[in-house]
Amino acid sequence: MVTGRVRVRIRGAVQGVGFRPYAYRLAKELALTGTVRNDSQGVLIDVEGAADSLDTLLRQLPLQRPPLAVIHSLESEHLEPVGRRTLMIEASDNAGTKSAAVPPDAATCRNCLAEILDPANRRYHYPFTNCTDCGPRFSIIQELPYDRPHTTMNRFVMCAECEQEYRDPSDRRFHAQPNACPTCGPRLRLLTADGVQLAVDAAVIAAATAVLRRGEVLAAKGLGGFHLMVDASNSVAVEELRARKARPAKPLALMVASLDQAREFCEVSAAEGDLLASPAAPIVLLRRRPTSAIATGVAPGNPRLGIMLPYTPLHHLLMAAVDSPMVATSGNLTDEPVCIDNDEALERLGAIADRFVMHDRPICRHVDDSVVRVTSGSIQPLRRARGMAPLPIVMRRGAPSILAVGGHLKNTVALNVRNSAFVSQHIGDLETPQALDAFRSVIGDFVRLYETVPTAIAHDLHPDYASTRWAVAANGTATSPFAGIRLIEVQHHHAHLAACLVEHQCDERALGVVWDGTGLGTDGDIWGGEFLLGDAGDFSRAASLRRFRLPGGDAAIKRPSVVAAAMLWDLLGSEALERLDLAPIAALRESERRVLDRMLTEGLRSPWTTSAGRLFDGVAALIGLRDRVSFEGQAAMALEFVADGACDEAYPLPRQAPRESARHEVIDWRPMLEAIVADLGQGVTVEIMAAKFHNALARAIAELAVLVGESRVVLSGGCFQNQLLAGRTSGLLREHGFEVLQHRQVPANDGGLSLGQLAVAAAQLRAGESQEAQ
Repeated sequence: MVTGRVRVRIRGAVQGVGFRPYAYRLAKELALTGTVRNDSQGVLIDVEGAADSLDTLLRQLPLQRPPLAVIHSLESEHLEPVGRRTLMIEASDNAGTKSAAVPPDAATCRNCLAEILDPANRRYHYPFTNCTDCGPRFSIIQELPYDRPHTTMNRFVMCAECEQEYRDPSDRRFHAQPNACPTCGPRLRLLTADGVQLAVDAAVIAAATAVLRRGEVLAAKGLGGFHLMVDASNSVAVEELRARKARPAKPLALMVASLDQAREFCEVSAAEGDLLASPAAPIVLLRRRPTSAIATGVAPGNPRLGIMLPYTPLHHLLMAAVDSPMVATSGNLTDEPVCIDNDEALERLGAIADRFVMHDRPICRHVDDSVVRVTSGSIQPLRRARGMAPLPIVMRRGAPSILAVGGHLKNTVALNVRNSAFVSQHIGDLETPQALDAFRSVIGDFVRLYETVPTAIAHDLHPDYASTRWAVAANGTATSPFAGIRLIEVQHHHAHLAACLVEHQCDERALGVVWDGTGLGTDGDIWGGEFLLGDAGDFSRAASLRRFRLPGGDAAIKRPSVVAAAMLWDLLGSEALERLDLAPIAALRESERRVLDRMLTEGLRSPWTTSAGRLFDGVAALIGLRDRVSFEGQAAMALEFVADGACDEAYPLPRQAPRESARHEVIDWRPMLEAIVADLGQGVTVEIMAAKFHNALARAIAELAVLVGESRVVLSGGCFQNQLLAGRTSGLLREHGFEVLQHRQVPANDGGLSLGQLAVAAAQLRAGESQEAQ
């Protein structure tokens, strides 16, 4: 018999997902001897035996992997046998550069769910049941490799039965690091907002159910933080939660007991059902049924509901007991990160929640619920967090480690180790001290987990972003671990383009249509309606929307009527502010109109902008949809939702006549604005006007792409979260033969900026190395 030896290196999300026991069992079935172990890069298998058995091992390893495992690379080398006689799982090896993917938290698997519902099982109704196929991972890990002593479960000593499961290679809890049971694991408590204990363990579910049925607000500690929960069919309870949380209109997420219950309230496609029931168990945006019993205050004016299924045993037990859909929104105040600590929750949420469900398993880091939707059969992430982060995005080429600190809104950070880009969970808007603390904590997490000091820090071009200020301060502080590290400025919209290219492992040039609300341009203007021609290494500005002045700068974002007034002023001059027949002008006081006229005439605190996001705001105000907004994108969403999908008419949106001094093409929205004003005078419905607006944008993009002639087009920026715009635009581009790249791994919004910043910085470092070599 021909014998041999093979060493197999597997990289990816292969720790904490049952890969070692899977590899061990497969090798044992094949009568191989040697070792299997975790190390700093992933899993290392070193086995010997019959040559055909080794071939079978290599062939089967990627095919029958555990459900949570993600293999990014599998490399093997054949060596001389050394005569090993046993097969064993060795202790983890911490040496070397750490690049193993930290596994994300995973929703309760079917086997564990069956156990907690089985009265004869020792884990009956135990809310912390898990195995190698499910349970906490990223939210409890403290350092790599992923072993129990390196998690927040290290305080819980396994009982004899749990220890036996943990040591038995044939058991699905073999090396399940959070393994626990009622005898040895975490426990539940129900408390008042003053911290008075009302119930413990099994009594908590019944008591919490009573809280929800009374229409009160329950704060429940989950995997990555607290939820605030109320009965979603109780309008009074929903409005009370909104008032306490200071969230007047932004949609609230729902948790339902099952897929069948989700179908009662929403249309659920096969792809959407698969997403809901996946190990990631994200919030999925679904089209609501007209007969839905969900309170209108859950998502006012929105045809979609954000729905998730229970993803922990605690959620399953609670949802089975209440038997009704529940609002399950992040346990925080607006612009603050979700609470993760028991004492912190009592302090920060004490004025919101009536009762608190807590447990004593510490959460190492906040991890919000991910938000996704299905568009044309593909997943589009809107918020990348639980179940998705921090799975790496594989870059086509490696680079020295770079820390990218993202933008100011919807912040994430990213760090690469070789060609693996680890993008953090959603951090949020860096508007509060708590958010900044979370931002700094995530950076510390990443650097500590991967034990790497980056060679450079990539940040946004805008000097006033909190993330930029942190980068500059950290670089200039002698005691900082980042002191003296190279800083690389990355233009905001270039980062959007680069992020999408990285997702698709594309190093070639593309036309990036990057439309969003705000990003500092290289000329000092506020960009946001951009056509960039380039790649991660460099770009040129091929075109933009016509610029206009934005009175008050960022303050105007909350007042679409002010944006509309500024656009009308650009079209008609000062007389625009006398057009009281137009909704946005009528919404302004006379004193406001006088001040606006002076600001626009003299350019006082009125920066130039090409923002597509503000164009949406202005048009929404002009046709009477929104005068003010309470959250980013509210006016644009109203414009999308009201549009008549059957209308194929479009407003004129031509290119501006070129001037000799012009360095790029300009798309002129003024003829469109004139046409909208004319339609208003003729009583055209808002549904038709909104549709003609979207169609005009899609056609203008396609026409510009034909003019530029680049075969590949990227659609990025928050405006392309608009399904109507994205769908119409991508359809027209494909009809013209273009390859269209859209985001599938990170959000099109600023949640993807850190990945793009990392890609741009990596390209610059590679270019510098190339020049030095010459």
